[in-house]
Amino acid sequence: MSAVAKASGALKSVDYEVFGRVQGNGGLRGAGGRGAAAAPRVRGYTEQEAKKLGVVGWVKNTSQGTVTGQVQGPEERVNEMKSWLSKVGSPSSRIDKTNFSNEKEISKLDFSDFNTRY
Repeated sequence: MSAVAKASGALKSVDYEVFGRVQGNGGLRGAGGRGAAAAPRVRGYTEQEAKKLGVVGWVKNTSQGTVTGQVQGPEERVNEMKSWLSKVGSPSSRIDKTNFSNEKEISKLDFSDFNTRY
C-alpha cells in the first residue's frame, strides 16, 4: 500500500465519528452479510469499503451508540471514504451526521490494513 500511496501524492489522515442508527449486532458474516437483516452493521461495511478504496485505519462502535475510527491513505481516496461515511454507511443504517477531526497531511501511514476494533 505505501508504494501505491506515495505514487498517488499526498497522504492524509482523518478521525471520524458517525451518528445515527449505525450500530447493530454481528458484522459482515454469513451469506452476503445477512443474519440480523435490520441491524445496521456499519463497522463491517466500513471495513469492506475501506479495503475496496485502498485506505488503512480502523473502525469501532462506541458506548454512546456511534461508530468512530481513523482513515489514512492518498488524499483523494480518503476524501472518497469521507463521502461514503457521510452519505452511505450500510444498507440499513441511517446516518444523521458525521464529524471529522484531526484532518492532516502525513508523511507515512501508521497502519498496514483496515481493521475493526472491539
